[in-house]
Amino acid sequence: MADPKGFLNHDREVAQTRPVEERVKDWNEVYRPGSLLPIISKQASRCMDCGIPFCHNGCPLGNLIPEWNDYAYRNDWEAASERLHATNNFPEFTGRLCPAPCEAACVLGINQPPVTIKNVEVSIIDKAWDNGDVTPQPPERLSGKTVAVIGSGPAGLAAAQQLTRAGHTVAVYERADRIGGLLRYGIPEFKMEKRHINRRIEQMRAEGTKFRTETEIGRDIDAAKLRRRYDAVVIAAGSTTSRDLPVPGRDLKGIHFAMEYLPLANKVQEGDLTTSPISAEGKHVVVIGGGDTGADCVGTAHRQGAASVTQLEIMPKPGEERNESQPWPTFPMLYKVTSAHEEGGERIYSVNTTHFEGDEDGNVQWLHLVEVEFKDGKLEQKPGTERKIPAQLVTLAMGFTGTDKENGLVEQFGLELDERGNVARNAEFETNVPGVFVAGDAGRGQSLIVWAIAEGRSAAKGVDRFLTGASSLPAPIKPTDRALAV
Repeated sequence: MADPKGFLNHDREVAQTRPVEERVKDWNEVYRPGSLLPIISKQASRCMDCGIPFCHNGCPLGNLIPEWNDYAYRNDWEAASERLHATNNFPEFTGRLCPAPCEAACVLGINQPPVTIKNVEVSIIDKAWDNGDVTPQPPERLSGKTVAVIGSGPAGLAAAQQLTRAGHTVAVYERADRIGGLLRYGIPEFKMEKRHINRRIEQMRAEGTKFRTETEIGRDIDAAKLRRRYDAVVIAAGSTTSRDLPVPGRDLKGIHFAMEYLPLANKVQEGDLTTSPISAEGKHVVVIGGGDTGADCVGTAHRQGAASVTQLEIMPKPGEERNESQPWPTFPMLYKVTSAHEEGGERIYSVNTTHFEGDEDGNVQWLHLVEVEFKDGKLEQKPGTERKIPAQLVTLAMGFTGTDKENGLVEQFGLELDERGNVARNAEFETNVPGVFVAGDAGRGQSLIVWAIAEGRSAAKGVDRFLTGASSLPAPIKPTDRALAV
């Protein structure tokens, strides 16, 4: 235990963000550089090394949180990094992007603010990179087996790294021009600078993983031919079909899916474009969807110089404290203010979009909405609450409904789908097609980055066992697991 009285002597502190007026003028990460290390020892000391560490169960990866908290408290950064990497391939991703279900399950959180686990995690990995403790881990010998991984998001990268280190020859196929999936083009630069992805890719290249960009399986390469070329295949193509809003006026110009809007802004930061073809500059922006993707659209619109930003959510405003239906240590739905929300804009809850209105040139100008409420378990409109708000750019951030079924991948492999439209798999993450496995959102449905990495690691074990008859790779979850974080 780091400090038996740490949780009594120190209050919770979190990373400091840069001033709003400064950060909205650039695309750098919102956190103040160097603000974490001075507080990390105290924050790590708040960990109580519980007899039953519920944070382990709250984290799908089963991160060894009390152990690396203790090492961070003692400034043993090398040992902390080793413990962190024992369960997580990419802690610099989760430390920046995960909503921290581990903190929701922290025992201290029963009656005090929980340990700042996420901040300690990102401090450890950033220190490890600075100290040169993150090095390639190539396999001692090759198995002679080959694996194709379809998709280079967190699930695909985790599976690829695990299988490469197990001695298999792995090639990752990505349809975009760069590796990273939604980490690269769906996550704005101000949430995670892409240099973090780039150096992980270089580590994986040095370990032996091969990468094939601008190659879409199902279109550029027939999926059945790919299966014959490799000893095993892992499908980690994500849940990329955006949920649409079929209301009158949807076909007006200026209404886009979030995953049409966000990648273009990221391409500007990559240097591929000078300006985004879909820009919020000078426009009244409406973001439909109250989740993290919606918040990413809000922050992006601020940086592009929007005249106003309004975020709509059909559900009621969450409370700031747990309710009886979400007791500790479950992951509660609470009201949260992200860095994007700190930067301005309006959030409107319990409203539904009825239709869009445009000008004579077919450009969207107004969004018509109505207030809604739950009655007898059903969502009903409240009469007399109809109104309209200005909307010259609308982004739809209402989640995703499954993996892409139009590019031929599902059909060409002959894959079965489950009742939710995801690729079905067994306890080994194997599909109905022998030797073809699925991990991440493609099999699980839209979920968290920490679940994606856990699924990639677990699927890798199934693949390794399929290829060799046995496997010593860790498998943190089963396909049916929901644990305490969903």
